[in-house]
Amino acid sequence: MQIFFKCNGEWVHQNEHVSEESLDESSGLKVREVFINVTRQQVEDFHGPEDYWCQCVAWSHLGTSKSRKASVRIAYLRKNFEQDPQGREVPIEGMIVLHCRPPEGVPAAEVEWLKNEEPIDSEQDENIDTRADHNLIIRQARLSDSGNYTCMAANIVAKRRSLSATVVVYVNGGWSSWTEWSACNVRCGRGWQKRSRTCTNPAPLNGGAFCEGMSVQKITCTSLCPVDGSWEVWSEWSVCSPECEHLRIRECTAPPPRNGGKFCEGLSQESENCTDGLCILGWSRRGIENTSDIALYSGLGAAVVAVAVLVIGVTLYRRSQSDYGVDVIDSSALTGNSLLLNSAMQPDLTVSRTYSGPICLQDPLDKELMTESSLFNPLSDIKVKVQSSFMVSLGVSERAEYHGKNHSRTFPHGNNHSFSTMHPRNKTPYIQNLSSLPTRTELRTTGVFGHLGGRLVMPNTGVSLLIPHGAIPEENSWEIYMSINQGEPSLQSDGSEVLLSPEVTCGPPDMIVTTPFALTIPHCADVSSEHWNIHLKKRTQQGKWEEVMSVEDESTSCYCLLDPFACHVLLDSFGTYALTGEPITDCAVKQLKVAVFGCMSCNSLDYNLRVYCVDNTPCAFQEVVSDERHQGGQLLEEPKLLHFKGNTFSLQISVLDIPPFLWRIKPFTACQEVPFSRVWCSNRQPLHCAFSLERYTPTTTQLSCKICIRQLKGHEQILQVQTSILESERETITFFAQEDSTFPAQTGPKAFKIPYSIRQRICATFDTPNAKGKDWQMLAQKNSINRNLSYFATQSSPSAVILNLWEARHQHDGDLDSLACALEEIGRTHTKLSNISESQLDEADFNYSRQNGL
Repeated sequence: MQIFFKCNGEWVHQNEHVSEESLDESSGLKVREVFINVTRQQVEDFHGPEDYWCQCVAWSHLGTSKSRKASVRIAYLRKNFEQDPQGREVPIEGMIVLHCRPPEGVPAAEVEWLKNEEPIDSEQDENIDTRADHNLIIRQARLSDSGNYTCMAANIVAKRRSLSATVVVYVNGGWSSWTEWSACNVRCGRGWQKRSRTCTNPAPLNGGAFCEGMSVQKITCTSLCPVDGSWEVWSEWSVCSPECEHLRIRECTAPPPRNGGKFCEGLSQESENCTDGLCILGWSRRGIENTSDIALYSGLGAAVVAVAVLVIGVTLYRRSQSDYGVDVIDSSALTGNSLLLNSAMQPDLTVSRTYSGPICLQDPLDKELMTESSLFNPLSDIKVKVQSSFMVSLGVSERAEYHGKNHSRTFPHGNNHSFSTMHPRNKTPYIQNLSSLPTRTELRTTGVFGHLGGRLVMPNTGVSLLIPHGAIPEENSWEIYMSINQGEPSLQSDGSEVLLSPEVTCGPPDMIVTTPFALTIPHCADVSSEHWNIHLKKRTQQGKWEEVMSVEDESTSCYCLLDPFACHVLLDSFGTYALTGEPITDCAVKQLKVAVFGCMSCNSLDYNLRVYCVDNTPCAFQEVVSDERHQGGQLLEEPKLLHFKGNTFSLQISVLDIPPFLWRIKPFTACQEVPFSRVWCSNRQPLHCAFSLERYTPTTTQLSCKICIRQLKGHEQILQVQTSILESERETITFFAQEDSTFPAQTGPKAFKIPYSIRQRICATFDTPNAKGKDWQMLAQKNSINRNLSYFATQSSPSAVILNLWEARHQHDGDLDSLACALEEIGRTHTKLSNISESQLDEADFNYSRQNGL
């Protein structure tokens, strides 16, 4: 038997054959195996109509046998996939199909799928099928199916990887159940109730759509108001009785008291003599009446004598105290009666008492009226209606009445009033006519802005306006203005609502912006959602105020970010805005700034201290500073912060530790008390209390004392006064710790901290959804923006709006550290930002970014 190979129709030489023989143990037959080697060079050199082939031929005396042809080909695997898998964004429980066509190869490549570099085993997960023509099918998408998928092709030659396909399984938001309706916001009359729901069932995830519809619903409600009872008309008189009296009655039925209203005050029955005194009764009764008349007349006589003695005593007391310049005609001040001891008692405002001690003022008119000439010198011809003989507190609603013996006139409101100086020996004040003097009602600044945007700042007020890049169309420019109302606030508080910020106007009102602008308004609330319900309000063209939104509500029309001392608002329309607060509990706190100013009076021995308690907003304190500069006042101590609680307890201001034998304070003036309502509802009008100190000798030039400002059952602050009363020796204390830019309007790139080229790259990076959630939502979270994210979802570039809000919050910061730290924590921008070369950036932008750590 012989065995030979024939390749491509030609016999292979016998020497190239390798033969092996063996014995089949089962049959005992001899088995021969023959091998040949075919090289790659032989296959490449062959050029025929078909592949290189070989065939085995065996023959013996019994006959001939041929094998089938065996083809020999060169194995390979091309580099490029015919079809790479494409990324998908699918809703949860949706179907995912990723297509993969491996590269051409011999033998055909086998396909394997990887998820996040880990092999996928379809046999262990029935939800995944990889058998259908190399495609990956996920029947029902789960959140865990989000990731990067790669198609892997391999044969005996090589392995090839496709491009990775990012699969994002998103969840559309769903509303939670409505909460119960809140209680009616008013105790009486027509009000509203609200209920809310949150987009948390489920919450939107991985770029899923936010819930459609309103998160808050309001309905009107009506609470029955208490109705106080009122008397009907008197009935006719009854017939005359044997006692010579007749009666008449009336009933409390017009209307009767309802819903907890008060019952009618007064008598329901009345009687009187019906015989005009002609009724004759027994002599015993007449004796009793005569005895009563004698007692009556004796009492009246004693009262007249007592009053006369009291008047003489007070007159002598006044003369003995004339050296102090104090005029007091008030027996309660001398005897310490119940009115003095019980300051909570409601005073009788119909009684006029002469009092030239310290006055607490709240209105700019009052501040100007009580200047050096009229406030600190004894004026026997001025009477002030006060609340008690010990403390004086005047406000807007209960204005003091000034009665001058020789000069009676009405003064208009205003800040810029001037007064003639009064000679110390002449106690008759002369006040010029104020009607012709100008009044300051607002602060105002303007700037011209175009497509590049910019920033408009009201110096030393905490109010600013940020116009983003691109908010104004190209080739357009607008003159934008901003003002602060310094007159009487037009926003009148309703019920327990108080004004927490200045009224800020920005315009022009007909201007349209394509991107929300950022308005920063300072406020004086100690921010806590547990104690305050804070609202943003806007004034309509009719002059009425309407609520734009509550700071805690979800809204897609505007956004409020409340910081400890300011509120940053994203808006798309100009107008007049203000913040109001409704205290929820007695622990709600207003932040007050307390400061003390001093100056010499026209009497060379007197020194005047003026203590101010104003809302803790820069613009409110700036108004005080302006008035004090006008009056020649000097700030004696750094202003301090006082937390004033809404617990209805009053404020006390007192002067302590006055050096004895050097200074003295006029009697009954060392402590003054201000009612709670004057402080809580001050409507930003500065509260002003004045004290007058007198030196014993002109050689005393140093003054040291303490000013204690405290709320009953609340907090207190101590102002330590240590000053020289001589201007040449006095240490100057700056009014503002940080002066704003002397250029209110900044336009173009210099107005922004983030260079525009880097800003574009940040937006391009974070506006794109990411499988790990490293998108604009995480950018917002890292910048402490955790609520009302639905507002940003409605914007064309959420990241750009977030960066605008960052610019508004950090206008006084020195660098970009906080933003750089946020980006570093996210970690997503490391590769993209690190690959930016110097040639790709403007040189100034590159240096600026490198210096600030970005």
